[in-house]
Amino acid sequence: MNKRGILVVVSGFSGAGKGTLMKKLLSEYDNYALSVSATSRSPRPGEVEGVSYFYKTKEEFEAMIKEDAFFEHACYVGNYYGTPKKFVFDKLDEGKDVILEIEIQGALQVKEKYPEALLLFVTPPTAECLRNRLVGRGTETLEVCESRLKRAVQESEGIEKYDYLIINDDLDTCVKEMHHIIQSAKFQPMRQEAFIKEIREELKAL
Repeated sequence: MNKRGILVVVSGFSGAGKGTLMKKLLSEYDNYALSVSATSRSPRPGEVEGVSYFYKTKEEFEAMIKEDAFFEHACYVGNYYGTPKKFVFDKLDEGKDVILEIEIQGALQVKEKYPEALLLFVTPPTAECLRNRLVGRGTETLEVCESRLKRAVQESEGIEKYDYLIINDDLDTCVKEMHHIIQSAKFQPMRQEAFIKEIREELKAL
């Protein structure tokens, strides 16, 4: 069977608990790696090259765009951000399942360039639960929370394009379910083409 890892793209509403979910998944299982993005902005205090981001000059980033070196990229507030293919492919070749946490638009770009990617969308069990989580964080004003809820309405229109829906109600249960979905997805025929080809050839040789 194919021992190569798979690329897992995780999206979800702001406040759905994606960050907490990713941290627990990586701490409980050792076969995952979190994708590291590249950016043209300068490092902030405490950020580490190759851990927080891969830091590039604007010219280096634009050269990488021309080389088709990104799964997806975007420009935000004058700075580029993108997901380098090389880092992801290196980790996949090591047998790691790579987690990429990005928004819907970027997720669909990744799926277009790499159809084998597994797309997961994280949501709380109810809209009221989402609102309570946003307000309960206490890190943003009510106005910001309301704007995030309005954005969630727009984001909800793209959920059907994902492979699986992850309902983040109980964290421990959610992590186990997510791990099970990812590991089960490895055995889908589209991710085992080399094995299928091999067994076909063996059958023909009998």
